[in-house]
Amino acid sequence: MDGAIGIRLRHLLDQLDGDVAKLYRDLDLADYRPRFSPIVRTLVAQGPLSVRALADAVGVTHSAASQTVAQLTKAGFATQEPGPADARQRVVHLTDRTRSLLPLIEAEWAATTAAITTLDKELPVPLETFLTELQTALTRRSFHARITEHAGDLSGGVVKDQAEGVAKP
Repeated sequence: MDGAIGIRLRHLLDQLDGDVAKLYRDLDLADYRPRFSPIVRTLVAQGPLSVRALADAVGVTHSAASQTVAQLTKAGFATQEPGPADARQRVVHLTDRTRSLLPLIEAEWAATTAAITTLDKELPVPLETFLTELQTALTRRSFHARITEHAGDLSGGVVKDQAEGVAKP
């Protein structure tokens, strides 16, 4: 192992997303991004939601959901309206354009899911199973804790002390 796992993970995600984005370009939807589909599908299933509720439903940070909603809005796939109880809250709605594209978006989602199923047959463990197990392991014990266990006495002990929750010079 060469230690560049972060680079490899980013490359794999870029490769997967890039190929889905290429499909959208092939369908003359160059402004639709793969990261839009989980938000769009959630809005279809649950109706208009706040950015916070979308983040919770999709399983991403508020910041990530907010960035995706901003991109959806800029591209004309969503609108944001003031919340009914709090005008500072923004409620996300799909546009007519997006609703008209739903059959195509759903067909792409089904094709992508089928492609993942086919890919899984080539792997020793299904991708989603592996990712779930990896996430569970990192929830159980963070990567930071795992690194500091092997870091030794770096920088005069700062790394080890911070891992224990106490920053010492």
